[in-house]
Amino acid sequence: MEYINRSRNSRGGPEVRGTARCDAFMPLVPAAAAADSRKHRRMRMGSRSPLLLESAALILLLGCCILPPPSARAAVHYHDFILKETNFTRLCSSKSMMTVNDSLPGPVIRVHKGDTVYVNVHNHGGYGVTIHWHGVKQPRNPWSDGPEYVTQCPIEPGSNFTYEVIFSKEEGTLWWHAHSDWTRAGVHGAIVVYPKEGTTYPFEEPDGEEVVVLGSWYQADVNKEVEEDLSSGSDTPRSDAYVINGQPGDFCDCSKDFTYRWSVDYGKRYIIRLVNAVMNAEMFFAIGQHNFTVVGMDGAYIKPLVTSFVMIAPGQTMDILVTANQSLGQYYMATRQYDSVKPDVTDYDKVNATAILQYTGNYTDTSAPFFPDTLPIYYDYKSAIYFMSHIRSLANEEYPVDVPRNITTFMYITASMGEVDFVNGSDTRIGLASSLNNVSWVNPSTDVLMAYYRNLSGYFTTDFPDWPEKFFNFTADDVPDEYEVAIQGTKVKMLNYNEEVEIVFQGTNVMDASEDHPMHLHGYAFYVVGAGYGNFDNETDPKSYNLVDPPEVNTVSLPKKGWTAIRFRASNPGVWLWHCHLDRHYSWGMTTVFIVKNGGTPETSIREPPPYMPPCKDSSLQLRKSGPALMKDT
Repeated sequence: MEYINRSRNSRGGPEVRGTARCDAFMPLVPAAAAADSRKHRRMRMGSRSPLLLESAALILLLGCCILPPPSARAAVHYHDFILKETNFTRLCSSKSMMTVNDSLPGPVIRVHKGDTVYVNVHNHGGYGVTIHWHGVKQPRNPWSDGPEYVTQCPIEPGSNFTYEVIFSKEEGTLWWHAHSDWTRAGVHGAIVVYPKEGTTYPFEEPDGEEVVVLGSWYQADVNKEVEEDLSSGSDTPRSDAYVINGQPGDFCDCSKDFTYRWSVDYGKRYIIRLVNAVMNAEMFFAIGQHNFTVVGMDGAYIKPLVTSFVMIAPGQTMDILVTANQSLGQYYMATRQYDSVKPDVTDYDKVNATAILQYTGNYTDTSAPFFPDTLPIYYDYKSAIYFMSHIRSLANEEYPVDVPRNITTFMYITASMGEVDFVNGSDTRIGLASSLNNVSWVNPSTDVLMAYYRNLSGYFTTDFPDWPEKFFNFTADDVPDEYEVAIQGTKVKMLNYNEEVEIVFQGTNVMDASEDHPMHLHGYAFYVVGAGYGNFDNETDPKSYNLVDPPEVNTVSLPKKGWTAIRFRASNPGVWLWHCHLDRHYSWGMTTVFIVKNGGTPETSIREPPPYMPPCKDSSLQLRKSGPALMKDT
C-alpha cells in the first residue's frame, strides 16, 4: 500500500484568495443555516415516467434487432433523459442552461458489471446535442458512443434517440456527458458500476457511498461565447467558478447558504465516487483532517494508495475510501485548479470550491469547518507528478493485467498548440488551433461512422500520420515559429483487428504553450506503461516501462514538456475518437479517429446499426433498418 502525506493542521480558509465573486475570506456559513441546504444532496434516478414506458415499448418492439449480447444480459435498465433549459442562480446572478432532468449534475446511473442500459434522450432544448458514455467500452457498438460527427449526428430539437449502453469489463465509477459544443458544462452525471451480482469488492465493503462531481460554472451562455470565439479564431472563455455537485461553496458570493453538504456517521467507512467534469482544468481535491485511500480509477481497481489529496484530470474518475474517524464537527471538501501552464499566465479560474462533510450526532460546533491544508497550491507540479506516478493496477489473480507484448503498430504523436489560416466569410486571418502530429481535426458533414459503414467517399481520409512530419526539439524553450502552422483535415488511422498498439504521446512547447493534456480514447481502456519529461528517447526510455502492473485507464494526463507511452489491443471493432479532454483544445482540433477493422467472424465485427440514427443536416443519407451494410475495409 502506497502512502502520500502533505498534512498540516489548520482551521479556516485556503491559502489564496479567489476571484472577485469568490473570496477566500468571506464570513463562513453558520451551522444552523447551512443545515437547511440539504435539498442539494445527490439525486438518484426517479420512478419510471410515461416517457420511460414509451422507451420500454420501443425497445420491446425493436428487440429482435438490438438485443444485448449474452454476456451483457445480467440486467437491463431503462432511463429517460429530458434535455431542456433550466434556470439557475449562482454567484448572485441568474441564467438558464441545458441540463438533463432539470438537475446539475444530472442523474446518477447505477448498474452492475455486465448490465445493459437503454437511455432515451428527448431533446426539448433549442439546439442539437449528443451524449457520450465516458469509459464504457461499448463492445462492437460504436453506434451509441455519442461524439458528434464521429459516431452520430446531433439529436435535433423536438426529436429523441435511444442509446444502448453496453457494460462489459468496467467496474467502479464512470460518467456520462454531452459530446457536442460545450454543452457538457451543464449536461453530465456519474455512472456507478457495482461488482457483478454474486461478487464483491476487492476490499471491505463500505458502509455507504457519495457521488462527488467537480464542475465548471460560467456566468454567460458558454456555447454562444465559444461559437463567437471559434468564428473569430480567438481564445475561449475561462470559467467564473468551480463547483462541487453544482455549488461553488462557502468562499463565493451568494453561495454559502447552498453549499453542498454530506452527512457521515462516526466510525463508518464510505466510498467517494469522484468525477472531474471540469471543462478545462486538472484539479486537486482534499478533505480537511482526513486521509483517504484511492482504490479505483476510470472503472478499474488499483493498488490501494493512501494519500491526503488527489490530482484528477478532466474526464478521469476515482473511487476513494474515507473513514469518518475525526472529532464530531464539520470539514471542508475542497478543490482548486492544478495549473500546468507557465507561471506568468494568470488568467485562470482561481476559485477554491468547497463542500462540507459534517458528522451526525448531538454536538455543538459553531466554529468554521476545517479547511484541508493538504490541498496543494495551483502550481504544485511536484505533488501532481508524485501522485500520478504512484498509480498501479491491482494486478492480482482476480483482476489480472494483459499488457500487449508483441507490438505490431507503433505511433509517435505530438500534441501541440498552433495556428491555422482561418476563413470567416470573405475575411482570411490566422486563428488559434491545436493538433496531433500537426493535423488539426475538422468535423465532416456526415459522421465518420456512417461514412465508413456505408463505404462513402469524401468524408475522411485514412492518412493520419504515425510520426510527426518534422522532428525538432519539441520541448525547447524557444521553438521556431515555422512549426506553429498546422494543417486542417479529417484524417483517421486504420487498425487491423487485434493489432497490438503502442503510442507515445509527446508534449511540445510550440508557441511557448506547453501544458498537460488529458488524452482520452473512446471504446477502450489502455495501459500507461511509461511517462517522463523532455523528448522521448526510443532507445533508453522503453527500458523503464512498467509491464507488470501499469494502470489501465481511459484518460491519461500527458505531462507538460513530456511524454506518455500507452499500449492496447485493438479488439473492439468500430470508429473510436482520440482527443484531448480540455474542451478548448478539443474545439481547436486536438483530435483524431481510430477505425478498427472487423475480425473474421460476426462476433468480431461491428454490430449492425439500429433502425434509426439521428439524421445529418448536411446529408440526406440515413441508415435504415432495410438498408444494406455497404461497409468495406480498406
